[in-house]
Amino acid sequence: MMVKGFIFDLDGTVYLDDQVIDGAVEAINSLREKGHKVIFLTNKSIATRNDYVDKLNKLGIPVSLDEVINSNYITVKYLKEHMKEEDAVLVIGEEPLFEELKADNIKLTDDPNQAAYVVLGWDREFNYEKLNAAYQAWLNKATILATNPDRTCPVYGGGQIPDCGAMIGALEGATGYPIDYIIGKPSRLTAEFVVKEILGLKPEQCFMVGDRLETDIRMGVENGLKTVLVLTGITTADMVGDAVYKPTYVLDSIKEIGNL
Repeated sequence: MMVKGFIFDLDGTVYLDDQVIDGAVEAINSLREKGHKVIFLTNKSIATRNDYVDKLNKLGIPVSLDEVINSNYITVKYLKEHMKEEDAVLVIGEEPLFEELKADNIKLTDDPNQAAYVVLGWDREFNYEKLNAAYQAWLNKATILATNPDRTCPVYGGGQIPDCGAMIGALEGATGYPIDYIIGKPSRLTAEFVVKEILGLKPEQCFMVGDRLETDIRMGVENGLKTVLVLTGITTADMVGDAVYKPTYVLDSIKEIGNL
C-alpha cells in the first residue's frame, strides 16, 4: 500500500466552533488505521498550536503537537529565516499570536519607527490606532506580512464573521498597495513546508482537505496535491462550477473521505 498524506483544514472541515462534524472522528481514525499520515493545518491565528491539540483531543481526535500546524507557526519560521539580529516586529493580532512569536524569541516592538516587519493576524479588537501603527511602519519601509488571507471564518449555525482578510483590506486601503507576503494557505511556503518537511511525501501522494476554494483548494491545485472540497463550511456546491480552482473531489463532509 502506498502511504498517503491527508492535510485537514479545521474550521468548517473537522468542526464548527466547538461542534465536531458528524463522522469526522471515525473518518480520521480510519485513515490512521490504514497507515496513512494525517496532519491538521489551519490559517487561524487566534489560537496556539497547543490550544488546537487540546481542542481536538477533547473532541475525540487524538493528536500530538507535531501533527498540528497553524499560520502562526509558519509565520515564526519565515521570520526566523529572514530577520536580521537587530530587526523587530510590530504585531497586529490577538494574544496567541504574540505568545507563539515570543516563545521563539522573535523580537517585538510597539514602535512603528522601530519595526522592520509588521505581522497582521486576525484581531477581533482591531481599531484605528492599530491600523495607524501598521500604516506608519509601512511608511517607514517595514515589510508587511499577514498570517492568512481568509476574509471570513465559518461559525456554527451557518454564519460567518470577518477574519484576517479584513485587517489586510484595511491596511491596503490606506497604502494603496498589496501587502508583501501572505504566509498561510494558499502560499507555496506553507504547501512545501507541510508536504516535504512535515509529511515527508511527494505532493502527488497528498490530499488537501478543506472547505475553501480560495485557500485550501487553491493551495492544493497550485502545488500538485490532490484536493478534496467538503461542503460543511464556507463553500456550496453551486460555487464550484464557476470556481477558478476546481477540486479533484467534492464531498458532502469529511465523513465520506474513506470513499475516495
